[in-house]
Formats: sequence, structure tokens, C-alpha cells
Amino acid sequence: MPNFTKNDFTMHYDVHGDGEPVLCIMGITATGDVWADHVADWSQKFQCITPDNRGVGMTDKPAGDYSSAMMAEDYIHLMDHLGLEKAHVVGCSMGSIIAQQVALLYPERVKSVTLMCTWARCDAYAKSVFSHILQSKAHLKAEDFMEYIQLLIFDKRSWDNPEFHEALVDGRREASLSPNPQPLHGLVGQCAACTNHNTFDELSQLVAPTLVIGGESDVFTPRWMAEEVHAQIPNSTLHLYPRSGHAFHWENLEDFNERVAEHISSHI
Repeated sequence: MPNFTKNDFTMHYDVHGDGEPVLCIMGITATGDVWADHVADWSQKFQCITPDNRGVGMTDKPAGDYSSAMMAEDYIHLMDHLGLEKAHVVGCSMGSIIAQQVALLYPERVKSVTLMCTWARCDAYAKSVFSHILQSKAHLKAEDFMEYIQLLIFDKRSWDNPEFHEALVDGRREASLSPNPQPLHGLVGQCAACTNHNTFDELSQLVAPTLVIGGESDVFTPRWMAEEVHAQIPNSTLHLYPRSGHAFHWENLEDFNERVAEHISSHI
């Protein structure tokens, strides 16, 4: 389980496979190992790097507000540590706003970008959702907080599928047994990065080939957010899965894995 330290900040990461490097940046509350179902496929073609973000997992969790630009710098330091001149960047939810900043602030380091359930800026609804996530974290047991997150991210068809629903129940059980739960101050920092992120005026300068991808019925980051990002980025394509939520990448696992792998392979 490798770590590296830069400027008194220690980041944990794992590396899977060989080939073209792909930075996999996970979303709010989640650790890098949440990429497992995707990396199992992608690591047969690429070298997948799956860190824990600032504020969660085995990476440091400093108190105070984080920003998407600050977290992008964490990833540039990781690339430097690994000796990577360039990489493909795949970001999920909060990971996608970090990916935006990596591509905007360090364009020479990025070969392609995949932005999953992304946004350029938060409206009042989104800010309220992030505020409620914090309140829920502060007052709920771990398994109940996980259930709230599941209600935000999965489409009705997943809840109606007995096998999928059982996996949701298992996820809540695992959350209650986690040996390394995210502390509240780590989530406070991440929520600040999410709500304060605003790249609307800068996205037209994002030059890397970009796939914007999400779910049509996402209630957490609604489709208008993905459509707005796509409209702002000149060299982008948009794909939205029907009957799919914020967790569209699990609800359409095989197609998603193939679609992202094709996007990466097209820009090597």
C-alpha cells in the first residue's frame, strides 16, 4: 500500500496493471478502492492509479476547507512522484471537478479527460444537497448515512432489482463495519471543494479530448450540469445513460467500462 509525502501532506495510492497511465479520481466520501469494478477491466489494457483523495481513506485529512484546484495539485504531485509526464484522467463526481482543474491548470500533463456526473458550478439546489450530506454525516450512524447516499445516487431500477438491492444492503453493512471511516472534518473539506467549485468561464480553454458522461435521471448532479459542461468544452462528447442515476457507471458497468476504454485508447 504505497504512500508519498509532499509539503507535509501524505497521499495513499495503488497501481494496477501496465501501459498507458490513467489517474482514477473518486468522488466525495469514497476511497480509491471503489474503482474496483472498473479497474478489473481497465488494468488489462492500462496502468490504473487509484489514490485516496485528500480527506478520506489512508490519505491525510487536514482540517479546513479544500478546493478543487488544491486537490488537482495533489494529483500533479502524485504524477511527479510516479515519474509520469502525462496521463489520462478519469474523474467521478467530486473527482470530475478535480479532473477539470488538472486539465485546466496543467494542460501539458493531460492526454484525455473523462468527466463523470460532473458540474461546472453549483446552483442553490446542489449547495443544499451538499449541506444536507454534511448534516446527515454528523447525525446518522454509518449504515444510515450510507443509505442516504445510496438514495441520492442510484436510479429506481436499481432499487427494484432484487440482486442489485441486496448489494446495496451489503454496502450499508460494510459501512457499519469500516475500520477507517471518514471523519466529519474530512467531509467538511471535501464539501467545500464541491460547493465552491466554479470553472464555468474557464472550461472553454480545456483543450484535452473530453468525454462527459452521466445518467439521465441523476438527482444529485442533474443532467443540465453535464450538458452545461459539454457545451462549454470545445473538444468534448456527451453520453447520458437512460434510466440511470449518479451511479450510472455501476448501473451500466460493461458499457461504461468499454466506452471509457475506447475514449482513452483513441487518444494515446
